[in-house]
Amino acid sequence: MTSSIVYKGELRTEATHVHSQSIVETDAPLDNQGKAERFSPTDLVATALGSCMLTIMGIKARDMQVDLQGLKIDIQKHMKPEPRRIAAVDVTFHFPAGLQLDDKQKKILENAALTCPVAKSLDPAIEQNVVFNW
Repeated sequence: MTSSIVYKGELRTEATHVHSQSIVETDAPLDNQGKAERFSPTDLVATALGSCMLTIMGIKARDMQVDLQGLKIDIQKHMKPEPRRIAAVDVTFHFPAGLQLDDKQKKILENAALTCPVAKSLDPAIEQNVVFNW
């Protein structure tokens, strides 16, 4: 089992990761009757894309003996109505100042991000707009 999720009322859930017992709470967004006081479920989908990209890049970087500590990404999720769904996710990478990589290393890391498991699992109808700010 991966997780156990409990509905807490007031459009909130509490998900517990079975292995680590870490907890993630969700709340409905403002534009869907919620308070937006936590990540929404669709926020977590968009955030999972970014986290997965960073993780797979981190694996490749470690293999190349490159330190990506401090690499940051910004995520912007875009929703569509009727039926309500994620239309697009913008992912913007901000690499640490002073990171010295050649073109081949950059290409390897970019490919790792673009082919992470979450990126490959999302419906192709969801646009993934990725910008690498080297």
